Amino acid sequence: MVQLFESGKSRASIVKEYGLTASALDRWISQSQQTGSFSAKDNRTPEENELLSLRKEVQRLKMENDIFKASRADHGTKVNVIRSNAHKYSVSAMCSVLQLPKSTYYYKPKPALNPDEQKLEDAVVEIFRDSRNNYGTRKIKVELTKRSIQASRRKIGKIMQRQGLVSSYTVAQYKPYKAAPNESKTTNQLQRKFSQDEPYAVVVSDLTYVRVDGKWNYVCLFVDLFNREMVGYSCGQRKTAELVYEAIASLSVRLDRIQMFHTDRGSEFDNRLISEALATFGIQRSLSKKGCPYDNAVAEATFKIFKTEFANQRQFQSLKQLSVELRDYVHWFNEHRIHGTLGYRTPAEFRRLPS
Repeated sequence: MVQLFESGKSRASIVKEYGLTASALDRWISQSQQTGSFSAKDNRTPEENELLSLRKEVQRLKMENDIFKASRADHGTKVNVIRSNAHKYSVSAMCSVLQLPKSTYYYKPKPALNPDEQKLEDAVVEIFRDSRNNYGTRKIKVELTKRSIQASRRKIGKIMQRQGLVSSYTVAQYKPYKAAPNESKTTNQLQRKFSQDEPYAVVVSDLTYVRVDGKWNYVCLFVDLFNREMVGYSCGQRKTAELVYEAIASLSVRLDRIQMFHTDRGSEFDNRLISEALATFGIQRSLSKKGCPYDNAVAEATFKIFKTEFANQRQFQSLKQLSVELRDYVHWFNEHRIHGTLGYRTPAEFRRLPS
């Protein structure tokens, strides 16, 4: 406003256009010309400053006299004294006299949860821990329903945030380089029919890498499309047909029950050793189209789960450690981990359902 006045704009125009009082504008112009400051303290006379200081001192002495008896009280009593005198004195000054941190006065403890809320919070934490830190709000809600506890995903999400529960799936996933496929004439017999009504009708497989003692090792998994169960597995230092053969040998079911074996076109799957093993038990061979991972989508999705929930969460010092913990994870995956595609049942539960 002062700059407008000094630039030539009339006093009356400024007062009218900006809704000011004439006295306020005159005061600002005077302050600017005399001290160059619009702060009240910079424009007081020495007498005015002395009078203000004396008034503050009197006020402080009155305050100290009023609250002197509480100076040796506990924090709770001091807080009550401050609250009862907050209409007369500043909180900051009273905290200083009573030697009480302002944070103590302003602190408001969180209200305790009622029994039902505490039961829900405890259940969410327990389910999350039992899921090996993998479940999100959707699966936790399903598990709560099994315990006859009803809660919205929004409320579960707030509990997880309050408790610092972060699902492994929030971690960004590394996208591995895809090697060029081979040119085998074996065709895609599965044709993306990923829903199967019979156990072991179709078993799919793939391999992935796992860091062990600073070096890449490999894991092979066999997945039954009927219930997404991991029915075979192996791990080793090299990505070879022998590793796949070990996974075949780990199958607990009779091999002649398997009708079709579907994989991508990696050379570790499409070779003489594996072909002879499949032919011996009359298992039909199926390979994805070259360069098309969607033809083996279930295996790809299973390995994404495997990497997120298992491989990326651990540090393996030896192949033996990997083997032991892999066996443990496969057991948990089959017996305890619920799957959305199975109606939020475990693979083992789904297998036991009546036909």
